[in-house]
Amino acid sequence: MSHRSALALWDLAPPGGPIHLSVEHTRSGRGTAGVVLHRTRALADTLRRVDGLPVSCVERAVVDTWGAPGGLSRAEVRAAAIEAVRRRLCLPRQLSAEVERRPCLRSRGALGQLVGLLADGCRSELEIWGCLNVLRGPGMPAFTLQHRVEVAGERFILDAACEQVLLAVEMDGAAWHGSRSQREKDIRRDALLATIGWQTLRFGHRRLTSAPDGCRRDIRSAYTARRRLMGLDGVR
Repeated sequence: MSHRSALALWDLAPPGGPIHLSVEHTRSGRGTAGVVLHRTRALADTLRRVDGLPVSCVERAVVDTWGAPGGLSRAEVRAAAIEAVRRRLCLPRQLSAEVERRPCLRSRGALGQLVGLLADGCRSELEIWGCLNVLRGPGMPAFTLQHRVEVAGERFILDAACEQVLLAVEMDGAAWHGSRSQREKDIRRDALLATIGWQTLRFGHRRLTSAPDGCRRDIRSAYTARRRLMGLDGVR
């Protein structure tokens, strides 16, 4: 099974439509009712098993579906790629290698950009938005995505970090960070990070997407203040 059918078996996309199967390129590509056949090379190299069924590996299924969505929207295929990397079902470099094999892939450039952002550390559409429209905006300091920090025996992963001045930026999705329990966890986490010198700036989905200029100003102001505080400009 391949394409959308494989993504469904990997629990990365909803099931639906005809069953997609990949066969060796030497075989006929003519399917039957309810079955779509795709002729391909190096089939054995990408074969995995899910619940005993032969299935395309995740990176092949994502790239196949990008080129032939089988009824899925582009947003759904993007979400599948992001979720696959987030759940560590495949690595960004594996997706990149699969894209490189497809010089004629439809919208190859857009997929290449997405894979590049995943390789940089983005793990959600909100983080991608924030990276492109806020963190990489004009005059912004350099940030590392998915930066790991250990404090008081606990390990945390920062959405974005400027380690030079110990400044963290968190991009909070409404669905996850809207609950009271999660807000309390965020407060505790930020307080723990503060004990080892980190300052955390948090931006919710609404502000991040509706006022990126204001978010950039806040980050630049905090960065400048941290540089002065740490004596990096020669003035305290």
